[in-house]
Amino acid sequence: MKETVVIVGAGQAGGEAASSLRQQGYEGRIVLVGDEAYPPYQRPPLSKGFLLGKLQLAQLYLKPEATYERSAIELRLRTRVDAIDRAAQEVALSDGSRLHYDKLVLATGGRARRLGLPGVDEAKLGNLLYLRAIPDVDALRAHLVAGRHLVLIGAGYVGLEVAAAAVDLGMKVTVIDVAPRVLSRVTGPEVSGFIEGVHRARGVTFRMSSVVKRLVVDPSGQAVREVVVAAGGGGEEEHLAADVVLVGIGLVPNTELAAAAGLAVHDGIVVDELARTSDPAVLAVGDCANQPSVYAGRRIRLESVPNAMEHARVAAATLLGKPAPSPAVPWFWSEQYGMRLQMVGLSAGSDRCVIRGSMEARTFSAFYLAGGHLLAADVVGRPAEFLAAKKLVAAKAVIDPAALADDTVPLASLGG
Repeated sequence: MKETVVIVGAGQAGGEAASSLRQQGYEGRIVLVGDEAYPPYQRPPLSKGFLLGKLQLAQLYLKPEATYERSAIELRLRTRVDAIDRAAQEVALSDGSRLHYDKLVLATGGRARRLGLPGVDEAKLGNLLYLRAIPDVDALRAHLVAGRHLVLIGAGYVGLEVAAAAVDLGMKVTVIDVAPRVLSRVTGPEVSGFIEGVHRARGVTFRMSSVVKRLVVDPSGQAVREVVVAAGGGGEEEHLAADVVLVGIGLVPNTELAAAAGLAVHDGIVVDELARTSDPAVLAVGDCANQPSVYAGRRIRLESVPNAMEHARVAAATLLGKPAPSPAVPWFWSEQYGMRLQMVGLSAGSDRCVIRGSMEARTFSAFYLAGGHLLAADVVGRPAEFLAAKKLVAAKAVIDPAALADDTVPLASLGG
């Protein structure tokens, strides 16, 4: 009998794992199980083009649904995996059935981190929203009306991208974050200041280094009326009137299924360089996986589409007996007001930032170095330079900072 690979999670990582298995020649049965109603789709456009109605639903799909049928990939949508029986090599499904596997791939992703304020029943508040899946966009769109006030809790990618979309729709926007600067987890102070300046120029106001103390609810108990914040958590309270509140304070990896099955879990499902968990029959990929990184020299859990796709391909190769650890360097991208920000590497730990180009003209690259080695780069409006930066960061190149800052010296010529 042919082997069966069951993939839990029909997101980008799960979809890529299934497709890669077929593309790399796997001839066994593939079952892709997802609890959403949709085939694997792109999440980044949810806070950008799809939110603004520039993309239709079908354009989000990684592949048309018929493609999975042609590739003999069984899609089990609207289906949840409730438990993993590792001894029997079966998963228990929400419809009461059980599904045998020879190999299991966990691509369970993550969920939006909840605000979790004491005494707040979030389920009753129709204008307190999160953004992680297609239904969340549908709920948010109903509130995006010109002249209304959107309060965003969280100055990460999601918060800033939605801020840009809301401004384009004529809304008033306020962003709150406990951190002292925007995108503090992913970029340096120079680029944080630049991005915040772009938003301020469009009318967005910020309450940085501020803590949400409580929500004031209207008499019906079904809507937030005000968000109460305090600078530093202990300063004077400020009441911000709100028509809609969107929370974007990070992602919680979905590890409960793995933990209940006795797999090793620590800030994600622990895997080796080949995506294998503590059970050789079970692999994990994408946002839910904590993996060794050749680039970082330590274990990391990355929340990024490029990582999810690359990690899925690593898992597929492992399942086919062609193990190939990924040498990929983390990279990310964001789009705000039609301006694309591309990032490669992790800037934490850098001791110097070199700017190449012009921030004022919104075409520049920011390079982060540590001990003379290039750690990371943030690039705005220079796609060709980003490709060169990816190679240099991957090589941890040693580059003269003066040459790096000199826009007349081709970036591709450096680091040799």
